[in-house]
Amino acid sequence: MSRPADKGFAPGRVLALLIIFGCISSALAFRSVNLQVMESDFLQDQGEARYLRDIELPTTRGVISDRNGEPLAVSTPVESVWVNPKELLQAADRLPDLARVLGADADDLERRLGQRATREFVWLRRRLNPEVARQVEELSIPGVGLQREYRRFYPTGEVAAHMIGFTNIDDVGQEGLELAYNDWLSGEPGLKRVIRDRKGRTIEEVELLRESEPGQDLRLTIDRRLQYLAYRELKRSVLEHAARSGSVVVLDVQTGEVLAMVNLPSYNPNQPGSGAEGLRNRAITDVFEPGSVMKPFAIMSMLENGLVRPDTPVDTNPGYVYMSGYTIRDHHNYGVLDVTGLLTKSSNVGVSKLALQLEPERMWDTYTRVGFGEATGTGFPGESAGVLRNHRRWRPVEQATISYGYGVSVTSLQLAQAFAVIADEGRLRQPTLIAGSVNPPMTVTDPEIARQVAAMLETVPGPEGTGKQARVRNYRVAGKTGTSRKASGSGYAARYVASFAGFAPASNPRLVTVAVINDPGGDAYYGGAVAAPLFSNVMGGALRLLNIAPDDYQTTLVSNAAGGAQ
Repeated sequence: MSRPADKGFAPGRVLALLIIFGCISSALAFRSVNLQVMESDFLQDQGEARYLRDIELPTTRGVISDRNGEPLAVSTPVESVWVNPKELLQAADRLPDLARVLGADADDLERRLGQRATREFVWLRRRLNPEVARQVEELSIPGVGLQREYRRFYPTGEVAAHMIGFTNIDDVGQEGLELAYNDWLSGEPGLKRVIRDRKGRTIEEVELLRESEPGQDLRLTIDRRLQYLAYRELKRSVLEHAARSGSVVVLDVQTGEVLAMVNLPSYNPNQPGSGAEGLRNRAITDVFEPGSVMKPFAIMSMLENGLVRPDTPVDTNPGYVYMSGYTIRDHHNYGVLDVTGLLTKSSNVGVSKLALQLEPERMWDTYTRVGFGEATGTGFPGESAGVLRNHRRWRPVEQATISYGYGVSVTSLQLAQAFAVIADEGRLRQPTLIAGSVNPPMTVTDPEIARQVAAMLETVPGPEGTGKQARVRNYRVAGKTGTSRKASGSGYAARYVASFAGFAPASNPRLVTVAVINDPGGDAYYGGAVAAPLFSNVMGGALRLLNIAPDDYQTTLVSNAAGGAQ
């Protein structure tokens, strides 16, 4: 039997295979060219998308300073740690090291990461201590990175906390002027494109997309020295009288600038708490019935309408008066007093009798012209306008009580603004917190009437007055005491607000100071015993710090010169 012939590859099959291999090679070549030339941008984007990142460049918040340029709020650079949960969980054996450096629990850390495993960026800890940030960087754990941020720092702490406020973890203003001027203080973050490796480390900066712009600075009217002085004296007074709270405002008579504004209780803005009790700027947001510090404005209205003169006699016998079922009393029966004596002795009976001779609208008009019942316009968040009901709703007894400070509510700043009208010969200036603000005065009463009221107020700290403890050595002081009972659900309770408002030097007023002590404990609760000494300490210190000459400065110089010659 013969062997079958060998079957080789037919020429047709070889050709077919060559064609197939040629087509495959051509397709691969075409695809290679297509990918490298036609679709290179797409592939580049896809590759870079896995490693390119647009990183926001944090910027500094504007500096807040006092009138002399002393810093009250500044931003300092800090590091914050972020993680890519998916990458970090793949290196779970390193979690205990990271937890140890951060002072966290490793199991809790792993649980948190597991809940966010689908995300690529999670803040783990913000605003690290520099030493902790260094240790985190040295660990070099996959999926863990550091990012530069800025943290707000407040050098004066609780002393200026209510004025300045604070920012949150994202550097956004939450209280005070940080909130009111947040847009002004906030900068515009920059943006850059970087390449990061699989561990999240930046290995190359590709391009700057947008430059960062720092926030604008803010210069305030307050004087840090006076702020410390007022806070120290307020704290001493609140502790001495076991009071619930208190406020002090110091105002520049000639400009309307707030030189100091302090409150207690306070808080540390570097570590703010959550309770509203300590966060409120009580001098601007809280209202109270002022009591007798309102009497000068009732007297002003009477003078404006020609009802009385400073020496007009008023019979306050027998020391009380019945009115619409209510009894209005004085502390003593002062007998016959002139109008000046009504302020000196703080007679409720005398002021009430005169107030009822006024048309309600005229008295209301005087009060509104000096700023009561309206916000002062500082722009401070939460500022209260106080309470001054329309005169059409006044009953006679209500008009009488409003004349000595009941049935009307004010803020400490409103009182300071109103007393500045008396001190500045009838000119009203809007209180301002920002240095350089345009603040033109507006005449709201006759200058002569303002001078008459100012002269009467000088008798209050005098030998016969209720404010003897408000005196300041070598300076003439004018002012008024106030003591009001606090309203409760069942009427007025045996709880008080003690206040003193005044200005100095009386011969050429430069400063107005309002001191308010809320709910003092113990037997001393009158304005003359509680608030007047606080006023004296703050006013005296402020006059000396600002180098304001005493009223009798020239006389003292001549006297000293004469004494030296002898």
